[in-house]
Amino acid sequence: MKRIIIAGISGFLGTHLATHLKQKGYQVEGLTRNRDAANCCEFPLQHWDGRNYGPWIKRINKAHAVINLCGISVNCRYNAKNRESILKSRIESTRILGKAIRMCINPPATWINASTATIYRDARDRPMTETTGDMGQGFSVEVAKMWEETFNELDLPVTRKISLRTSLVLGHSKNSALPVLAKLARRGFGGHIGDGQQMFSWIHINDFTRSVTFLLENVDIHGPVNVTSPAPVTNREFMFQLRKILRIRFGLPTPKLFLKIGAWALRTEPELPLKSRWVLPEKLTQHRFLWKYPFLDEALNNLFDYTQSEHNNLDKKIVIKSQQTRATHKTA
Repeated sequence: MKRIIIAGISGFLGTHLATHLKQKGYQVEGLTRNRDAANCCEFPLQHWDGRNYGPWIKRINKAHAVINLCGISVNCRYNAKNRESILKSRIESTRILGKAIRMCINPPATWINASTATIYRDARDRPMTETTGDMGQGFSVEVAKMWEETFNELDLPVTRKISLRTSLVLGHSKNSALPVLAKLARRGFGGHIGDGQQMFSWIHINDFTRSVTFLLENVDIHGPVNVTSPAPVTNREFMFQLRKILRIRFGLPTPKLFLKIGAWALRTEPELPLKSRWVLPEKLTQHRFLWKYPFLDEALNNLFDYTQSEHNNLDKKIVIKSQQTRATHKTA
């Protein structure tokens, strides 16, 4: 069995990826900074601090691949303390893994490192691909650039390297944006954000795990890879589709000024929903990766367990309930 080491295995992406790889026949082991993860993780774990050498280095040698998904959430205010934590959690874990791989007698054949589609500029005129994309400006972009620079700075001649420029991943987890957006929609705030014209690149969690496995198994792919759906939508369309699947007819829009006030109150940054991320997966498309959920309505249908038959059954229940109510009134 090919052995895969996942750093950050206890996170949202790590847990789903580990399960998928196990189902595909890989032997999965994890590196985690969470000491409590051993109590709830089904995979062998090694504790590490993401900065220094330790006993975990022995697990890297002779591994088939290393996948690094480490990085604390950017869903916070960008004050000095949080900026430092965001940057260090990405840079330090990437650098120490690279050094560990360089020390191996039998280094991994592949090293896949997390990055972000936020590395591209705010794009409203054309989509960004791996070959035609323009780098942006601002704190989150600078973090992404330094992250990839650290990843690329070590020369590892026998290890193929891939940067995952991942868009927003849709799934149910406390670290995913989808439950938060659904909660807002259910409370009446499911309208478009800002002018609603900013592009929204996304990918279903199932297609994220499938795409990473695809990259592992296609040895001619290397460098940065956009991991996203081939069908991005505007923010206005995304919120409409979300309300539709939740059967919510109306949602109050959030003007830019109100969003800035709300972001301050929620201790997050307005850039997260306002930036236009128009990113296309050029490399995955060229290598004929097949998405299971390429379109937003299909993805949301799956994530909220609404099949067409369930819609029909729900409609029948509504009709029956209405008939029962009318019969009760007539009897009365």
